[in-house]
Amino acid sequence: MSSPEHKQKIWKMIKDIKVGMLVTLDGDMPRARPMHLVQDDYDGTLWFYTRRSAEKVFETASDHDVCLSFSDQEEGVYVSLSGKANLTDNRELIEKYWNPFIAAWFPEGKDDPDVALLEVKVQMGEHWKAKESKTFQLYEIAKANIKKDATPDMGENEKFGG
Repeated sequence: MSSPEHKQKIWKMIKDIKVGMLVTLDGDMPRARPMHLVQDDYDGTLWFYTRRSAEKVFETASDHDVCLSFSDQEEGVYVSLSGKANLTDNRELIEKYWNPFIAAWFPEGKDDPDVALLEVKVQMGEHWKAKESKTFQLYEIAKANIKKDATPDMGENEKFGG
């Protein structure tokens, strides 16, 4: 897994992006859909509201392995997180994370029996963070093309877990 410091680093990268693409297996084909973060911090588990009747729930019941990807092109931040997904109807957590944004998606309210949380326990991941502006990145790419044996230095890349 990762250290508390690394978890904070990952959270700092994804917390303002808010929406990640959740990849599940639909039969034998990968399928992605946007999911909105609802928590205020990160301890290795990500939480998302879902309908109990949603296809992603059936897909994660068949295969708990999922991947979440977050990207912010303006900031040059890209994060891929892989782990195990499970459905929970923990009423305490549903109450804790409920907010007006979520309420808009669930007109019957938080007591609707179809409301649940998808818990993703992150096991491994990778992130990329550009260290400089887009102009600097273009310079690095041009320099690498001229020097034939060099590759562009685009910034930080780190794998964890697994």
